[in-house]
This record gives sequence, C-alpha cells and structure tokens, in this order.
Amino acid sequence: MEKFKAAMLLGAVGDALGHRNAHKDTSASGRKVQEGPQTSGSLDQRPLSPEKWPVSDNTIMHLTTAGALTTGSGFGAATKAMCVGMRYWKPERLQTLVEVSVECGRMTHNHPTGFLGSLCTALFASYAAQGKPLEQWGRDMVRTVPLAEEYCKKTIRHLAEYQEHWFYFEAKWQFYLEERKISDDTGSKAVFPDRYDAEERDKAYRKWSSEGRGGRRGHDAPMIAYDALLGAGNSWTELCHRAMCHGGESGATGTIAGCLFGLLHGLDAVPEGLYQDLEHREELACLGEALYRLSAEDK
Repeated sequence: MEKFKAAMLLGAVGDALGHRNAHKDTSASGRKVQEGPQTSGSLDQRPLSPEKWPVSDNTIMHLTTAGALTTGSGFGAATKAMCVGMRYWKPERLQTLVEVSVECGRMTHNHPTGFLGSLCTALFASYAAQGKPLEQWGRDMVRTVPLAEEYCKKTIRHLAEYQEHWFYFEAKWQFYLEERKISDDTGSKAVFPDRYDAEERDKAYRKWSSEGRGGRRGHDAPMIAYDALLGAGNSWTELCHRAMCHGGESGATGTIAGCLFGLLHGLDAVPEGLYQDLEHREELACLGEALYRLSAEDK
C-alpha cells in the first residue's frame, strides 16, 4: 500500500517540478533547466508549496482517472493512465488493463500515438507493481500492443486509417530498445553512451520526438520517463535530472517517471519536504490506498 501512495504522490511531485521548469522557458536546454532546482534546493529539501510549485493538468487528470477507477467518473491519456495499471496490475487482469487504458486514452486523445501511450504507462505501472525487472518493461509492452489492436478492431470503425500511426508507435519503441540493447531476452542491462549529460540527453529526447521537443507525444513521453528510470537506478536526484529537468515537456515525463519511481522504491529515497506541502496531497494518498485495496480484492 505504501508504494501505491508513494506513486500517486511522486507523480504529482514530478509534475510540479517538471511543469514549472517547462513553463518558465520553453526554449531552455536541459543544462539551463537543471541550474534552477540545483541552486534553489528544490530537488533535496525545499517544500513544494501550491503557491510556488503548482501541479499541472497532468496531475488533475490523473486524480480524475484514479477517482473514476475507485468511485466512477472521468478519464485521461498517457500521463494519466498509471493508475489504470495500479488498479489492474495483476497478470490475470491484463485484458482489462488493455481495454480500460485504451478507452482512457481515446476519451481525450483519439489517435493511436495517444491511446497507445496510455496503454504504455498503464503497463509500466503494472510491471512495477509485479516486481518485473525494469529492462523487460519496454519489450513486454511492445509485445502487448497486438492485444490492443485486436480490441480496437472490435470497437473502432475504419481502423485501417490508423495503421500508419500504429506502426509509427511500434517502430519508435523498437528503435529505442535496440539503441539501449534491451530488445531481446538476453537479460542484458541497458547501455548508455559514455557521455550522456544534460546536453546529450536533450539531443536524444529530440531525436525520439516527432516534433523536436521531447515528451510532447504518447510515444516519447513514456520513453523518456523509462529511459530516466533505467539510468537513475534508485537515485531520486538523478531521476529528476533526467526526467523533470530537461528542455522538453518535463511536466509530462516527470509525472510518469515520478509515479513509477514511487511504485519501485517508495518514499524512502525522496526528501519529505518535497511532498509534505504538496498540492492535493491528502487526496492523492487516499486514492493510492483505494487503488491498492481494490486491486487486492480482485479475484
């Protein structure tokens, strides 16, 4: 239960950190963005008050989606679907996870890149709850995409019109997995360039993007968050550098990465000051408890 609560809280922390960084200067580089949090102490000890560090619509929609899964109203897309994976994290609930996450995405992003991003983040949350090795997440997600396609064939008219974009999502992810040397089942660890500082990460994030600004779409927002998790290990500060403090849509990538970090590591590695005054803190924690309780009750 504690990791479910941590996931909801740290998703919002990542959103608050990333959203403010992205909002301050849309042309800023990752190196420039990182100078702010490092000098202000916000990565380590400064309280994230609602007045100075508000959450964005990423967290509001995640709250709404979590509320829908526990009480009954509303949905979102890639940055809002982690709670779907928390609700249906057990392997035997995979089909339900696929269907709910796809519909969750389609309600606001009726495009394959959008709703497949929703599926991706939901699957990643379920893998974290299952304790699945991090290096397996990407290829297991790609292998699950055909289930979503089968479901969409039954529910979407003119699915053929989506095929090009569907292929784009899968091709981008396959390219990424091959780049990190984790596209097969050899059990190898992710391989990063010898030099992978803020400047080089920005270049990589732009390369993965379809719009030249990392994190703007349903394929690259989860990809950047996943890459950050692979590179950061159990270091919260390093995760912030990679997912919340880059030159793209760091609010989106921060929300996803923070939530997944909470599921993996809980709150022990995160300074309490970052979430003690967090906007919507009590509601987030309560929803984390509710998601855990309901998923535990599933037969």
